[in-house]
Parts: sequence; structure tokens; C-alpha cells
Amino acid sequence: MDENIRHNLIDAGCDDEFIEQFDACLCDKKQCERMLAAHRRILLDEVHAKEHCISCLDYLVFMMKKEVDLK
Repeated sequence: MDENIRHNLIDAGCDDEFIEQFDACLCDKKQCERMLAAHRRILLDEVHAKEHCISCLDYLVFMMKKEVDLK
């Protein structure tokens, strides 16, 4: 596997197992694309979960400020 590809996969948060599987299927471009798409979905789900947590915190801060303003 090209070192640039390996480094890019590491930078994208892929673990050693994923990288080995990706390396094994490099001759099958469609399989590689499916693997990358699946990993992307996982990362995007994590982003959405964190966005939800941030929204909850923002709402809590909003409610606390609103309560202080009412006093």
C-alpha cells in the first residue's frame, strides 16, 4: 500500500484492522469505495451525536440564563 494512502486512512481515524482490510481489497475499487463510505457514515453519525450533545448544553445554558433573568 502506498504510504500516502496509509497516512490518509490513519488521519481519517481508521484503525489497523480497517487498514489491513482496505489493503487486502485494493484490487477491488468498488469494495474499497464501500469501505470508505461505511467509515464515513460512522464518522458522520459520531458528529451528529456530538452536535446533539452540544445542542443540549446550549439549551441548558439558555434555560439557566433565562431563569437568572426572571429573578
